[in-house]
Amino acid sequence: MILLRVGARRWIARIMVTWGLISAGMMFVTTPTSFYIMRFLLGVAEAGFIPAILLYLTYWFPALRRSKVTALFMTDIPMSGVVGGPLSGWIMSHMGAAHGIARWQ
Repeated sequence: MILLRVGARRWIARIMVTWGLISAGMMFVTTPTSFYIMRFLLGVAEAGFIPAILLYLTYWFPALRRSKVTALFMTDIPMSGVVGGPLSGWIMSHMGAAHGIARWQ
């Protein structure tokens, strides 16, 4: 309901800013409890992303093309894991203890 009231463009911008701030704040996590709290907040921050994008796609594409565009967008979700998983593994293995930050941070 907020998405329709505020608009997709503003809502996506709010999600990206909040998501970025919480993601950056993850580097200050030191205990398992603070980790779980930050992960919960990150989930809350990104919860409206997919509905906002799907609404935004309805503004850009006519009904005949919308299913293909939506399928392409949904395909990007697992593809981000295909690319991001090995990249994250490489970063964790090669950047361990850089600037005094543990590998998991």
